[in-house]
Amino acid sequence: MSSPDTPLRLMLIADPGVATRRIQAITERFTTEVRQVLTKDVEVEVETRSVRIDTDGALDIAAIGELDAEHLDADAVLVLTEVPRYEEGQALVAEIFSDKRTAIISFPTLGVWDTKRRIREIFMNCLLKLLPDEHGPVEKKYSQRWARWRSTEPGDQHRLFAHTVTGDPRTILGMTVANEPMRTAPKLSGALAAASAVGAFGIFYYSIWQMADALSTVRLLSIGVAVILSMVAWLIFTNRLWDKPINKHVGRVVMLYNGSTILTLLVAVTMLYLALVVAIFFGALVVIDPDFLADLIGSDVSLLNYLDIAWLSAAMGVVAGAIGSTFDSSMDIRRVTHGQREFQRRYTEDDPR
Repeated sequence: MSSPDTPLRLMLIADPGVATRRIQAITERFTTEVRQVLTKDVEVEVETRSVRIDTDGALDIAAIGELDAEHLDADAVLVLTEVPRYEEGQALVAEIFSDKRTAIISFPTLGVWDTKRRIREIFMNCLLKLLPDEHGPVEKKYSQRWARWRSTEPGDQHRLFAHTVTGDPRTILGMTVANEPMRTAPKLSGALAAASAVGAFGIFYYSIWQMADALSTVRLLSIGVAVILSMVAWLIFTNRLWDKPINKHVGRVVMLYNGSTILTLLVAVTMLYLALVVAIFFGALVVIDPDFLADLIGSDVSLLNYLDIAWLSAAMGVVAGAIGSTFDSSMDIRRVTHGQREFQRRYTEDDPR
């Protein structure tokens, strides 16, 4: 432990990707807050690295010891990982190893909203537990209403568990955020190109115009939903993105992986579908003369008619052109979901590192 005149040295470690960006975003404010709460100078260092997981899919505790060994001069090590953790039938938000001066925080369990504030507060909460002699009675300020601490070994190890009801949904949403579906969509550019090529034909075929006018809004929406779900199922099937538990112990975590995979692809494919609708809509405005369309369908024409044509043409394009497409590269497949990425950090007996 540092002396009163020695700056407190903190090490913040985060997985590559969204976890690192969140850490970088909060570092300055977190440093200021630590100085105010502990009333002493603080030095904070940030490092990006992946913490290994073992063959059961759990965080490798031995690797945590290595982190501590590499930062012997740090007073506390706070790790933000994108690995979802599950213990005692509940989602595990954070775990403190007092003997290693280390706390592990699982980013997915923080959910979707206001994650920067939650990370900062949980970091402070963990730090105050790691340094019990360094602060006054301010710990309640950083407690989370949706999570509860439990001691596993008195004075040595503490675990912060998410609420039993909201823990799983919050974790799945958090895993989806970590999967970054906004960055997944461009990796399906090949599928979008194929869908655009076929969907564009809808601009030139009278039968598509008449069918779009005849179908109700509910039916058109149902067609869009069915196409999106079909595309998601095809991507999961052809790219083998559905994970299977290797044993009962990791069954619940694998369920979370699969849930986040479905939600990630739903967001990505929906974005692509809507982008295709917009492109075809503007194309239809340029190509299809309003008077000609009005004569064909026998009624006045509005922008909704063009939107209906674009919606149906996009559905036709996805079914006919994109259903056989896949991701642009094998690297994109491995990075698109949690389950696939975890294979990159898992080690085996043949490759212990």
